[in-house]
Amino acid sequence: MNARIPDDALPPALDPQALQAYVDEKWDGQIIPALTTYIEIPAKSPSFDADWEKNAYIERVIRDAAQWVESQKIHGLTLEIVRLPGRTPVIFFDAPGTRSDNGDTILLYGHLDKQPEFNGWRKDLGPWTPKLEEGKLYGRGGADDGYAVYASITAIMALDQQGVPRPHCVGIIETCEESGSYDLLPYVDALRDRLGNVALVVCLDSGAGNYDQLWMTTSLRGLAAGTLEVQVLDEGVHSGDSSGVVPSTFRILRHVLDRLEDSGTGRLLPNSLHCEIPAERIAQVKTTAGILGDAVWERFPWSCGANGSFVLPMTTNPEEALLNRTWRPTLSVTGAEGLPPLSSAGNVLRPRTAFKLSLRLPPLIDAPAAVQEIKHLLEDNAPYNAKVTFHADKGAATGWNAPETALWLADALDRASNQYYGAPCGFIGQGGTIPLMSILQQGFPKAQFMVCGVLGPKSNAHGPNEFLHVPYGKKITASVAQIMADLPA
Repeated sequence: MNARIPDDALPPALDPQALQAYVDEKWDGQIIPALTTYIEIPAKSPSFDADWEKNAYIERVIRDAAQWVESQKIHGLTLEIVRLPGRTPVIFFDAPGTRSDNGDTILLYGHLDKQPEFNGWRKDLGPWTPKLEEGKLYGRGGADDGYAVYASITAIMALDQQGVPRPHCVGIIETCEESGSYDLLPYVDALRDRLGNVALVVCLDSGAGNYDQLWMTTSLRGLAAGTLEVQVLDEGVHSGDSSGVVPSTFRILRHVLDRLEDSGTGRLLPNSLHCEIPAERIAQVKTTAGILGDAVWERFPWSCGANGSFVLPMTTNPEEALLNRTWRPTLSVTGAEGLPPLSSAGNVLRPRTAFKLSLRLPPLIDAPAAVQEIKHLLEDNAPYNAKVTFHADKGAATGWNAPETALWLADALDRASNQYYGAPCGFIGQGGTIPLMSILQQGFPKAQFMVCGVLGPKSNAHGPNEFLHVPYGKKITASVAQIMADLPA
């Protein structure tokens, strides 16, 4: 018979109320002030700031975050700002485990680069003007996802403060995510031997279906982006003199895009850009649609349309809307060149039109292969022998489909969600892209993934009036801490 282990030799049980109180205090006293400073800095991702190195905004936010981490009291923690020539820097931190087991590692991920300003901000707000109002911290990047490094370190400290044993934790905080993370893979390769045996990946760069429960991301779409350009003349000419003889670059561009997209339905036409949706994901969509209902589409800031009624969504069926935004490819035109502003648009047939295209790809579609197919489709057999070119952006990102959730993680997610939110954990796919997830799944095929985040309804990442829902951020930090403690030895 095994001898009974004395009570004083057992690890202390986690006190959820004390943990949440510790996290709340840390957010109020340190994280919100740090994020307020962070929002003020226009640390745009390299795709939106060609002079990012000279401007040094990325350098400033990464140094600020590094200094904050190093100021925290985590025994044995080491931090390094890792730099590779010609690439954006990353933070790598290492917090030795406080329990004796098989040495499994938890990898925590986030990023500090931001999307550009965009227009339409409320008059009292702005992308670089932080404002805390009714529990929401407004400004670019706080929720997407400058808070991640601060929340990750706080989760570690919350366990250490109670003396709750936890695994070895490492963190990678990058500064190229909003550009497709094209700088990140070389860093992952360089750091691979220091990551250990990654058993759990915690990514705080995702979204939530509502603010009433913890949400686990089950899939992410991929991304292929680039510029489609059409040119027919060396200079603009009088439209009265030339129209009917010189083809319009805008019409040619429309014609070429018709090869890619059915403009009547929004469906992308090439079958190779679609994939079979796994049965498990369809079942989860049905459950999530039952939770969220019409909020799936009502949460967007619809304008008034014809006859004073609101513009209608592509579908009002919550299940179809969820599948459209997570498992089906879509095309968005996010920018244009060659079009003068309305105030100076004279009667000139323009020589050139260019559109910035953003294609969201299903999670199981290989992005680099898709880019090559799209380029071939758009460029070949140009109408009127016009000059049609598709310049693909760097960093085409393949999507991600989560591995089967281990029983321990499913139980831990539900316990944490019920503990801190009072409702069970929800499961939802996301239409955005986090390139590192597919890279890590290939590199650590046995790892589990906790991909979640604070980007809930109306948080509007990348757009105007972006905000971080502070109460939700506090609860998700506590949830991460509890799940870290639950990782089996």
